[in-house]
Amino acid sequence: MVTLQFLGGLSLLIAGAELLVRGASRLAAAVGLSPLVIGLTVVAFGTSAPELAVSVKASVSGQADVALGNVVGSNTFNVLAILGVASLIAPLAVSSQLVRLDVPVMVVASVLAWWLASDGVISRADGLLLASLFAAYTVALLRIGKQESLTLAQQDSDQAGAGRMMLKAAAAAVIGLGMLVVGARLLVDAAVAMATAAGVSEVLIGLTIVAAGTSLPEVVTSVVASLRGERDIAVGNVVGSNLFNLLCVLGVAGMASPAGVPVAPAVLRFDLPVMTAAAALCLPIFFTRFTIDRWEGAVLLGLYVAYVGWLASSAM
Repeated sequence: MVTLQFLGGLSLLIAGAELLVRGASRLAAAVGLSPLVIGLTVVAFGTSAPELAVSVKASVSGQADVALGNVVGSNTFNVLAILGVASLIAPLAVSSQLVRLDVPVMVVASVLAWWLASDGVISRADGLLLASLFAAYTVALLRIGKQESLTLAQQDSDQAGAGRMMLKAAAAAVIGLGMLVVGARLLVDAAVAMATAAGVSEVLIGLTIVAAGTSLPEVVTSVVASLRGERDIAVGNVVGSNLFNLLCVLGVAGMASPAGVPVAPAVLRFDLPVMTAAAALCLPIFFTRFTIDRWEGAVLLGLYVAYVGWLASSAM
């Protein structure tokens, strides 16, 4: 049964990612937004829903320290593992907007989160600041990304057809997202059960399977987008997810917890600097020929393996 659950979760992930990427790319065309902006917003925010759910639940349940670990672990995984795997499949073209705007914002948001955490807690005021910055960034991004893809005459003549196309694309994206969330939950639960039965320690399970579990929607979505040639969505999904995690997830978690989100000394000393360094590493990689080559993807993936190895050895 566990094996069937694992295979069922994997199938839902793959099918859901296919639907989400296809629906999102068509939605971009229908509403006049670039695939990059759709990747940075709709796809990124949607695939980060598990992180938001886990962090808010943890904050409300008095386990607020889990919220920060979830954000830091997911962001490091997104850059090093997801971009690494996706670019190994096919070199990823990087939009100039990412290099000029979105990646610098991601680096600044990472530094800001690290600085806010330096006093040992992400307070409610800190959370409000992060959430406000998220709202401002999203509004600015939508204004910048809006394109005039159709003339007024075309819009008038094709209004009914465009409306149907938009509804179909939105429905495909929503159904795909739902399949991703359910598939990720099934896969993680099955993987934890299999690892426990094999005698793997709970610490190692938490550092690997569970930590990566909430990022599974981003993994499969970026890989499928890369295979389909929607590489703006593949890269935009990672950058947008990291910004969503840092500003929205951590912001909401900080506001939801009466005592704020406590920051463990080990996280402040090691994991937050690693997360920030991974974000900063995107700038030189993205800037060189505006492409993430396969060898660069291999380096990113190797760094993530080294990071997990360090965590595992430190926990033993």
